[in-house]
Amino acid sequence: MAHNNTLFHSMLNFIPRHQFDALEGQHTTGRKSRHFSRWNQFVHLMFMQLTGRASLRDGIQAMNSRFKNLYHIGAKPVARSTFADANNKRPAALYESLFEKLYQRCRMISPKHKFKFKNELYSLDATVIDLSLGAFPWASFRRTKSAIKVHTLMNHSGYLPAFVSITDGKKHESKVASSIKLPRGSIVAEDRAYTDYAWFDQLQQNGVFFVTRQKSNAVYKVIKRRSVNKTLGLCSDQSICLTGAKGHLCPHPLRRIGYRDPATKKHYVFLTNNFRLSAKTISDIYKERWQIEIFFRWIKQNLKIKAFIGNSRNAVMTQVYIALIAYLLLCMFKFMAKISVSLQNLLRVIQINLFRRCSLRELFEPPPTTSSIDQNNRQLEFAF
Repeated sequence: MAHNNTLFHSMLNFIPRHQFDALEGQHTTGRKSRHFSRWNQFVHLMFMQLTGRASLRDGIQAMNSRFKNLYHIGAKPVARSTFADANNKRPAALYESLFEKLYQRCRMISPKHKFKFKNELYSLDATVIDLSLGAFPWASFRRTKSAIKVHTLMNHSGYLPAFVSITDGKKHESKVASSIKLPRGSIVAEDRAYTDYAWFDQLQQNGVFFVTRQKSNAVYKVIKRRSVNKTLGLCSDQSICLTGAKGHLCPHPLRRIGYRDPATKKHYVFLTNNFRLSAKTISDIYKERWQIEIFFRWIKQNLKIKAFIGNSRNAVMTQVYIALIAYLLLCMFKFMAKISVSLQNLLRVIQINLFRRCSLRELFEPPPTTSSIDQNNRQLEFAF
């Protein structure tokens, strides 16, 4: 019989220990702990994410009940107070760097996006996570509540978060967008919150294409019109130049495409600096941007990023980055096992089999038929 590690051990093996130790050396402050290592902290946090523990006490008790399995994954039981202090004080930058390293590995094995063009496709958006003003005063958002904002750049090849920045809820999306470095020749889809003519000009100079919706108060002049296939829902395809008060910030001609959704009859107007792709493809790219909304909804419903096990800024950022690392590990598990199940079903099955010794594919193999079970368990019968 072939030996198998536990599923939890197999997932943690996607993170080489030498790489983790190197990152730890870069982000360690003060003396290195001898009793509760950063790896041990990471294992406990990952266990809480994958099993959906309700609280810090619940997570520690559940982990301690598996003390016989901890040695093989480089961990050991820890006191609740020690774990809480580590989450509050140990820099979350370690897990931010680990997330970036893991994304680079995951993107190498991810499937490509569904479009025919070869350009890399990204979506850019942010989601707000509400917090209690009394428990999280450092994240004051409005007069009666606190919030953090998770700014995310999603790669449509595998639907992976390629860049994440966690800020206070007041931070505007456009302020974070200018700090993101996109590959030359890539395409980024964004909503109207990212409308910034200076940033559009920056993308143009960097050889990056964007697709966004035009604001209703935009001032422009049409310099060219192209025919469109109205049976596809297209209404117009124009070349324009911006003439408003801030139009000089983006002096390059832009492409304006009108589209009416056949299902909802809603009219959309898109702006892009890509003149090569068809107008219908441009509208489909913006429609594909909805995948980042699905991603936000998925992590909020399936991972622990709405109830936190620490109240400090560092503890909150640590937990969010651990949740994103858990998402990438699930994606890697799915890509490498080549199983056609949804990520939600994968997580649900792993939650109840985390310490089972088997391969991932075994969990999704069809159960044996009743006839084969009866044949294997047939007992000696009396003959009368």
